[in-house]
This record gives sequence, C-alpha cells and structure tokens, in this order.
Amino acid sequence: MRDTEILDLYWARDEQAIAETQASYGKYCYSIAWRILNDREDSDECVNDTWMRAWNAIPPKRPERLNLFLGAITRNLALDRWKGQRTMKRGGGETMLALDELTDCVPAAHSTEDIVEAGELQRLINDFLHTLPERECNVFLRRYWYVEEYEAIAKRYGMKLNTVKTSLFRTRGRLRAFLEKEGVVL
Repeated sequence: MRDTEILDLYWARDEQAIAETQASYGKYCYSIAWRILNDREDSDECVNDTWMRAWNAIPPKRPERLNLFLGAITRNLALDRWKGQRTMKRGGGETMLALDELTDCVPAAHSTEDIVEAGELQRLINDFLHTLPERECNVFLRRYWYVEEYEAIAKRYGMKLNTVKTSLFRTRGRLRAFLEKEGVVL
C-alpha cells in the first residue's frame, strides 16, 4: 500500500492503518530500534510504541515522508529506552560509542534555552549534510542516525574499515568547523 493510502487510513481513524504501517515499515523500524538496543524484546516494544505514537500524531500531522516520520519516532523511543537502561547500569555498546564520537562537535542540551536552540542546531546539521557528497553523507547518517557499526558501513559501501573511520573523523571535523562558523558554541 502506498504512503498516501496509509495516511488516508490514519486520517479516517481506521485501525487498518496500523496493520498497513506494520506491513510496510515494520522491518525498517525494527532495524533502527535493534541497532540502538540490541535486544529483540525491547526493539519489538519500540516498534509497537511507534505505531501508537503515529496513531496519536496523525492527525493533526500529515507527514510528507512517512518512512522518515516513523523512523524518527522509533529512533527517539529507542534512544530514550537505551538511556533509561543506562541510568541503572552502565554499559558500552555501539550506541554509546557513536554518541561519544559526536560530543566534541555537537553541544548537549541541558537547559531550557539549550533545548530551544536544539531546533536551530538540527537545521544547521541538516544544512551541513546537504553540502556533503552523497556517499559521505550516507556514511555519516549510517553511523550517527542508524547507529551502524563501522564494519557494517564498510561492507555496505565497499570501503575499507580505516577509510570509514577516517571519513567519519574528517566529517566530524568539518561539522565542528561549520557549526562554529555559524556561531554555535561547542
């Protein structure tokens, strides 16, 4: 079923929208949750929570790209669950490594003012990503949006492991310089 038809089901408050969303985007959303949580049960719960959030958000929202809308919900739910788990027990994993890599070029939001400025930061990062060549942008997103391991990124794009690491290091440096030029205090 096409996205517009699925969205029409949501707007009509037809529960078939959930089944169609699961059929079209279940694996996609599960893969996002899995890369962050590495747990089948938690990933399943995040996906189910994604359908509930989508049901509650549509209407009034009518996303232009349903896959990105659902992916963002899943990613945020998975990161929230991951953070909640880490407050009780400290652990490593790929998510922590990926987030740590970005700490020197993206400021953390702690105060209300910081949270308000996060929207502007998001816009600036998107602007920066649009300046990158397609493969470099995809590698960056695979690491920091989908939280993919270096090895998986290298395999996906036919690159050497060190090339992926070097590319990400350089891209983080350019992101830092771009944000500083735009007046973001790091």
